[in-house]
Amino acid sequence: MQLLGLLIVGLIIGALARLFKPGRQRLGLLGTLGLGVAGALIGGVVASLLGTGNIWELNVLGFIVAVIAAFALIGVAEGMSAKQR
Repeated sequence: MQLLGLLIVGLIIGALARLFKPGRQRLGLLGTLGLGVAGALIGGVVASLLGTGNIWELNVLGFIVAVIAAFALIGVAEGMSAKQR
């Protein structure tokens, strides 16, 4: 059940990060989901390190960090895809 929640939260975080990122991103649904899940995991780890929850309990601080991490990951993915063209 936690995996399903992580996927749903990851999709929301990825969508929010794409919304905040200016310009057009060339990411599909799976790319958005993957980067959102990665951002959610990073946010959970940071929240856990700060003592505000654990990795599976994404609180407000963890959610904010997750969106910022996904935003950065989208930027990295765009940079990598631009170099390949």
